[in-house]
Formats: sequence, C-alpha cells, structure tokens
Amino acid sequence: MANKTRQIALVGILGALALALSWLESLIPAFPLLPPGAKPGLSNIVTMFAVSTLNPAYALFIVLIKAAFAGITRGLTAFLMSLCGGLMSLPAMWLLLKKFRKNPFGLVGTGICCALAHNLGQLIAATVITDTLTIVGYAPALLVFGVATGIVTGCIFKAVSPLLIKTNKFFVRKSDDNQEMKE
Repeated sequence: MANKTRQIALVGILGALALALSWLESLIPAFPLLPPGAKPGLSNIVTMFAVSTLNPAYALFIVLIKAAFAGITRGLTAFLMSLCGGLMSLPAMWLLLKKFRKNPFGLVGTGICCALAHNLGQLIAATVITDTLTIVGYAPALLVFGVATGIVTGCIFKAVSPLLIKTNKFFVRKSDDNQEMKE
C-alpha cells in the first residue's frame, strides 16, 4: 500500500512537470510552414518516463491531464489535438519502452516514433474537426518536424533518464521491476 501511495505521488509530480513544460511550450511562437500550434512536444518526455517506469494507466492519466490543460488554456480544438495526439503516441511508447525486451530504436528512435504517432493523431483530429482532407497537406512538413522534434525529445530523455531513474527510487520500490530503462 505504501508503494501505491508513492507511485501516486510520483504521478502527481510528473503531471505537474508535464503541465509546466506544456505551458512553457505555449510561449514558443508558431513555426513557419507548420500548422498553428505545432510545438516541440517536450512534455512528452514526462509521458515517456511514466510509461517506462510506471503502470500504463498512470501514463494515460498524464496524457489526459495534459489534454485537459490544453483545453482549459487554449480551447476545445487544442484539447482534441492534444488528446488525439497523446492517445496515438501512448501505445507507441508502451510498445517500444515496455513490451519489447530490447528496444530496436533506442530512446532517440522512440522519441521519433512517438512524435510521428502524435502528429498522426493530430492530423486525424484536424481532419475530423475541419471536415476536409486538405489538412493532410501538412503531413510532409509534420513528418520533417516530427523527426526533428523526436530527435530532440529522445536525446533529452536519454540524457535525463539516469537522473530520473535515480530520483524514482524514492517513489517506487526496486521490487517493482520497473527500475531499469532499456536502451
């Protein structure tokens, strides 16, 4: 029971960190040639950590809280885009960080795959919201942007993972077998 409480405390801290990163990203001006609201996805580093060390339900909670925050601060469209992107990238994270014994892409490749899955979810949401397929014209730019931002988030995740794992020991007991992150 004490370990469950520690995990919930960790999820609270991770949720707050994801919201802080999401807010900081909202201060970044729009990138030329990309849809409005395209951001680097730094808060996805937190979700990747949650997937790699905790139960996927906790990572889903972080995705949901990030979407709710986007909705509260930027409106319904931002909520739907964040939600659809997060729900598409979460299974990719889970497969690459938890399901495969040896991640074939490493943490940087995982960052790229998750960014591309997130962009796909957002394209689907945008197509439904606008009720037009012309939005798919952004796909090539989002592909390039997704690879670039995936590299950045993957590199940051790789760099901070040892520190996060070390900090994680205060919240999750070693017996959880979730301590080791596979490269």
